[in-house]
Amino acid sequence: MYDFLIVGAGFSGCVLAERIASRLNKRVLLIDSRNHIGGNAFDYYNEHGILVHAYGPHIFHTNSKKVFDYLSRFTEWRHYEHRVLANVDGCNVPIPINLDTLNKLYGMRMSSREAEAFLESVRVPVETVSNSEEAVISKVGRELYETFFKHYTKKQWDLWPSELDPGVCGRIPVRTNRDGRYFMDRYQAMPKNGYTEMFKKMVLHPNIHLMLQADFQSVKQLVPHQFLIYTGRIDAYFGYKFGKLPYRSLRFVFDTIDREYVQETGTVNYPNTFDFTRITEFKHLTGQVHRKTTIVYEYPSSDGSPYYPIPSKDSAQLYAKYKAEAEKLSGVWFTGRLGSYRYYNMDQVVGQALTLFETTIPHATVKEGIGAYD
Repeated sequence: MYDFLIVGAGFSGCVLAERIASRLNKRVLLIDSRNHIGGNAFDYYNEHGILVHAYGPHIFHTNSKKVFDYLSRFTEWRHYEHRVLANVDGCNVPIPINLDTLNKLYGMRMSSREAEAFLESVRVPVETVSNSEEAVISKVGRELYETFFKHYTKKQWDLWPSELDPGVCGRIPVRTNRDGRYFMDRYQAMPKNGYTEMFKKMVLHPNIHLMLQADFQSVKQLVPHQFLIYTGRIDAYFGYKFGKLPYRSLRFVFDTIDREYVQETGTVNYPNTFDFTRITEFKHLTGQVHRKTTIVYEYPSSDGSPYYPIPSKDSAQLYAKYKAEAEKLSGVWFTGRLGSYRYYNMDQVVGQALTLFETTIPHATVKEGIGAYD
């Protein structure tokens, strides 16, 4: 008999398993359909001895001291500030757009003040922004929209920016200084020994029983448990009764090259050329010293594992139906990117899990005789 069955051993599942096991002193069965823990953040050493991310690059960044301090219990950190270049007409320029991007693209030597005036002169005023195209052109105008956003977004989502919610492209900043960092968060770092080692420490508790390559439908019938935390697809839990929630997937192609480095930075985007969206070189991220290097090409796809919930009006309406069904259940919680049908960053997933544990689970379980936690 387990107190909790947790489905999915990614960030949400591992955080909640660790909290429940260590703070409530309750028995947890943590299962995953894959043959490893860590969800999409799983990393491993390939046949050449290079640390790679199995499901594409995962860059940790957060403004939450609470989230950073929590994860710091399970890992040391390597300071890392991610920088991205966009390949435009064979020339690599910084992305998000900054002063260097504009000067290199247009062959100019603008100051920050002149760049502000330039962007103001080209932007297209939009009274009420209703989609991602309007969100971008209202900041940078049509030419820069066409250069960096339009076709990249189409490749990534198989939808034009005009078909997507404003937040998809609108959240990407535009700068008129020379700050080339992709993220501006207070804490930017990578787990010193990789994500998988961090996850292993999180679930290394006698109250946690880990079961991999496990089918949820079989386990829930065979293993007695009192409460359920589900981090998988919420539509799958309900047997797709209202239809499948749409997702975009990714296909990864890895290549190891007999050179120390092949890119000048961690990631290079390809907004207008090739079928892939970007190439990432892992040694920039991990700091590993090795005479060879491994890169990964990312090809967006409509088939495969669910990665990105599609932020459209229709999908939001469909998710609302499943959320209403979930709210009818007692002792069952849905969380994480798939359980919430939200495109969360890693730190947001951790924060959501910590909040669920602190505000909801103790109240729901106290009637079963579980004491207060420290």
